[in-house]
Amino acid sequence: MEAVRIDELDRIVSAASIKRSVGEALGVEGLAMNYYELDPGESLSFGYHAHADQEEIYYVQSGTVTFETESGEVVVEAGCVARSPPGEFKRGVNAGEERVVALALGIPKAMGETEIRRDCPSCGERTRQAIEVEGGADLPPSELQTTDADGVLVARCVDCGTETGRFD
Repeated sequence: MEAVRIDELDRIVSAASIKRSVGEALGVEGLAMNYYELDPGESLSFGYHAHADQEEIYYVQSGTVTFETESGEVVVEAGCVARSPPGEFKRGVNAGEERVVALALGIPKAMGETEIRRDCPSCGERTRQAIEVEGGADLPPSELQTTDADGVLVARCVDCGTETGRFD
């Protein structure tokens, strides 16, 4: 058996104040497991997104996460668990005033193709996004779960190239 202290794990560049890959630290092969802390207004992800092959389970330890989904808003309070099937678009946000602490589990570990959508001010609508290291190449979703991306991650509209978000 192996144990790790979450607060000693490397912070991953994310839309959240704190994201740490617990599954990677434990060497888990078939499951992605991430720990999050969200300040008010922060998100669990870079945008409204769907993983083609991965279902996700969210456990909210403290605070409340409000998920925007294709079928409407889902509010997940402390002590509750929620599931998102493969292919479902969602975005979890701390819409409250209390800090959120949550775990996200992804099964299988490999997400398959991931589509991220964000509001593009130039296009005037929510569009597909690419995430890149500032001044670098686009990153596949598997590499977004790493601390190797030194610096800032930038979200850009695939249609027009407008920057829609910065994450450090």
